Amino acid sequence: MNEIIKVEHLSKKFGDHEVLKDINFSVKSGNVTCIIGSSGSGKSTLLRCINLLETATSGEILYKNENVLTSKKISSYRAKVGMVFQGFNLFENMNVLQNCKIGLTKVLKEDKEQAEKESLYFLEKVGMLPYINAKPRQLSGGQKQRVAIARALAMKPDVLLFDEPTSALDPQMIGEVLKVIKELAQEGFTMIIVTHEMAFARDVSNYVIYMKDGVICEEGSPEEIFNNPKREETMEFLHRFTNL
Repeated sequence: MNEIIKVEHLSKKFGDHEVLKDINFSVKSGNVTCIIGSSGSGKSTLLRCINLLETATSGEILYKNENVLTSKKISSYRAKVGMVFQGFNLFENMNVLQNCKIGLTKVLKEDKEQAEKESLYFLEKVGMLPYINAKPRQLSGGQKQRVAIARALAMKPDVLLFDEPTSALDPQMIGEVLKVIKELAQEGFTMIIVTHEMAFARDVSNYVIYMKDGVICEEGSPEEIFNNPKREETMEFLHRFTNL
């Protein structure tokens, strides 16, 4: 499998505070990479740097061997790297179908008929077809997140980034969102997922990165990280999750 994204010597500072320190890893096409770690370890900042929502202080982010930090094709890169946020980021004044369709018509310049056809396909995929006329305020958190996933999928990205997609959800809604993501993984979508759901990370990923204090502390297959961690810090972190 080809490397689709490669992060090399990435650092990020906010003033004097270095949030990311010399981050190096790569993502292969068709793989699911889960990033785990305590709050404040730099996970979400790393994801936001990959999506160019934050500007890295130094280092490189290569997409298909081109450094996007110096590229003039930022908008086309962003269109190929979809993002699903903690807080859904849906347009409150639009219904479900309109929320899904807007990126196709405004960014990809598709005609309305084609955009609607594709939006309906992806909304059906995430189980939200019965709700196409509902406004976000009429939906549960889990339903909003499924709409957000459909909207990201409709853009036909090469990579999907998930920033703690279940952290804003009630416990009973977490399962429905994780089920959708698991199905996408089984279909071979390339994904980078920041998550605090350890059992989910173990079951869905091909590769796991454990971050602490802005550095990659340990990385490897789910079997290596969850069943045989090498670092004391990783063992201590995972020990809190006794259900694994």
